[in-house]
Amino acid sequence: MSKPCWPLLLALLSATPALAQTPAAPPAPATAPPAERLRLVVAPDGSGDFRTVQEAVNAVRDLAQQPVTIFIRRGVYREKLLVPAHKTNVRLVGEDRDQTILTWADHTGDAAGHNTYSSYSLKVEGNDFGAENLTIENAAGPVGQAVALHVTGDRAAFRHCRIRGHQDTLFAAAENSRQYYQNCLIEGTTDFLFGSATAVFDHCTLHSLKDSYVTAASTTPRQRYGFVFLDCRFTAAPAAHKVYLGRPWRPYARTVLVRCELGAHIRPEGWHNWGKPANEQTAYYAEYQSTGPGAPAGQRVAWSRQLTRRQARPYTVARIFGGQQDAWVPAAPPPAAGR
Repeated sequence: MSKPCWPLLLALLSATPALAQTPAAPPAPATAPPAERLRLVVAPDGSGDFRTVQEAVNAVRDLAQQPVTIFIRRGVYREKLLVPAHKTNVRLVGEDRDQTILTWADHTGDAAGHNTYSSYSLKVEGNDFGAENLTIENAAGPVGQAVALHVTGDRAAFRHCRIRGHQDTLFAAAENSRQYYQNCLIEGTTDFLFGSATAVFDHCTLHSLKDSYVTAASTTPRQRYGFVFLDCRFTAAPAAHKVYLGRPWRPYARTVLVRCELGAHIRPEGWHNWGKPANEQTAYYAEYQSTGPGAPAGQRVAWSRQLTRRQARPYTVARIFGGQQDAWVPAAPPPAAGR
């Protein structure tokens, strides 16, 4: 039996590189996540990032923590728009208020079976929403309830917008919703501002298209403020001669006018009880320093109020939207130059 060739075997092993000493391959470089886009452009001719407003809203990061501006170029956008609750900090900015138009035409009793709650052209559910310099309209015409704008989100601000419709133009819904409208033109026929939100209208124009009612608040007993009009103008089309400032959609409706200018179309009695005398015990309708031909207080209904200077003092934006833990004062928006 032959002996093993130990010297030869040892030589072969020493010449073979050890597997344990083989260097590992370097790790692949990590891919950086895409930067969050804070500005999107919508243009109907395809020159922007999207052709439709809804596509741009859908592209916003869910639960965004900083404002995302969607700049909308001139055009008529025929879309039924929804800003869902998970799309926060969305800001729609039009290129031209009168030529950037968001429009739809659903209404109660139409072939699709819409009702007041579903007839909106634009519905805002997400918090911290903003809209500026554009038109929001329901183009259905005088066919019954047809909401142009329906807002349930909290801390919503609208500036220099036109909100147009006929009956039920603006649904300021949800008692836990705070809404701010500044330098807006809002027009309609019957109850064209309605709902249970705490809403401030600051230097706005409320334009009545026919004899009817401007507001129909449904404020709850838990709210200190309902609809508040600060330095607003109440105007009318030639067809409107006898218009009430408001009536209570729910018994505890609250509507207050501070330093508003009232046209001759406002009825001397000012307010209506919706045919329910019991509402007079719970609804809160008040004015402070109204001016204009529709302002004389002598013929107002006895259950409305004319505030003193001291009573009117709490009606400021800071106090209305304030709170010890959750104060909100709508900040001036940043500039939104087009591209």
